[in-house]
Amino acid sequence: QVQLVESGGDLVRSGGSLRLTCAGSGFPVSDVIMTWHRQAPGKAREWVATLAPGGATFSADSVQGRFTTSRDAAKNALYLQMNSLKPEDTAVYYCQIFESTTWGPGTQVTVSS
Repeated sequence: QVQLVESGGDLVRSGGSLRLTCAGSGFPVSDVIMTWHRQAPGKAREWVATLAPGGATFSADSVQGRFTTSRDAAKNALYLQMNSLKPEDTAVYYCQIFESTTWGPGTQVTVSS
């Protein structure tokens, strides 16, 4: 079965860093467009970043210069490196196969001030 599982979320102080991992199974993450989204309580789900098969990356203005996404084909994993974290980054983070119904269960990131 095609599955995604996120991990790496934690409680971190403002200005700190975290690396989230999205472990894929049942498909090669290197062959599809992968995305990261996040959702804070009371807010709509927000697109964060995208990684295309050729290596091109795109990110939302709100995280530009602070977050980067990458993948390791050998481990079939997608990563989101988050630096200079702000309280506004607090949310549940999800990975997704682009424009599909395949999502992971999410991982909680909480940034304290």
